[in-house]
Amino acid sequence: MHTILQTGQHDCFDSSGRIIPCPGSGQDGEFRSGLPWPTPRFTVSSRTVLDNLTGLTWPRDANPGIFPCTWQQALEQIRDLNRQQWSGHADWRLPDRRELRSLMDYQARNPALPHGHPFANVFLGWYWTSTTAAINPAYAWYVHMEGARMFYGRKNQEYLFWPVRGTSDILAATGQKRCFDTAGNRIPCHGSGQDPECPAIAWPVPRLLWEGNQVLDRLTGLAWHTKADLTGKPVTWAEALQAVAQLNRSETGPEPAWRLPNINELESLVDAGHHSPALPADHPFTSLRDAYWSATTSFFEPDWAWVLYLDKGACGVGHKPGRSFHAWPVRDT
Repeated sequence: MHTILQTGQHDCFDSSGRIIPCPGSGQDGEFRSGLPWPTPRFTVSSRTVLDNLTGLTWPRDANPGIFPCTWQQALEQIRDLNRQQWSGHADWRLPDRRELRSLMDYQARNPALPHGHPFANVFLGWYWTSTTAAINPAYAWYVHMEGARMFYGRKNQEYLFWPVRGTSDILAATGQKRCFDTAGNRIPCHGSGQDPECPAIAWPVPRLLWEGNQVLDRLTGLAWHTKADLTGKPVTWAEALQAVAQLNRSETGPEPAWRLPNINELESLVDAGHHSPALPADHPFTSLRDAYWSATTSFFEPDWAWVLYLDKGACGVGHKPGRSFHAWPVRDT
């Protein structure tokens, strides 16, 4: 089973960004759901770093290409590194979107990496992933190291890359099964270095099981409310947390309590092979909306919180006081 990683967030914040006690807040820092991080998180070996959480190995130098490059150039430069057996290895690849996000610490900024990390030359900008954006295959996903946002850019634009190697026994496939060139044309995947060639945990079939008012995700073990809009309208972040608390007060029974999901839990639903919504094609959810609040505060600007843009599959942020996004409850099973 794919295990969702803890976000790293351990503090809780009000809508103005002030730190508050976590108990009873319903926030990410209270539940800290997901797989805890090991201590130490990283093991350094000469020019490489093993992430003891995921089992993936990264170069200690976070900018081996030195200069920004296009998406295709990043894939080609990594092939060159493999021909040279750079840092003693010939199996480097461009990480997929979940692999690169696995490094993010949501209690850190500038860069958004775990405190005490051993990496050098981390640029506070965008880094390419091997995952094409399904909403427009001429674009690919990238992650911003300053604050951990994930969006997509045109493949002929220039950003940095940070290769990875190894296989993780906890990170799931993104769902992307097709490969595309810079113009967005479909190409064979073999030898492309793109997302579908990345080793990852395959999804169970069927993945999503409808069980009354909830849908069990057999990949993660989480249960999501079948109606993906708890309030029926956009709400503020505080109102989203309050609505989930009210849902728990209105229900009785032995089941675990509902909560507002953290950003890693929300992102786990994404099928990177689809868009509008970015969910598995056979999902049974109703009342889907384009964007959802998470329980995770933006540590970069704590009066903002993390949001999943479900039409695209992007992870961004929203201003907590704005009635801009929706609430979608989750619970453990």
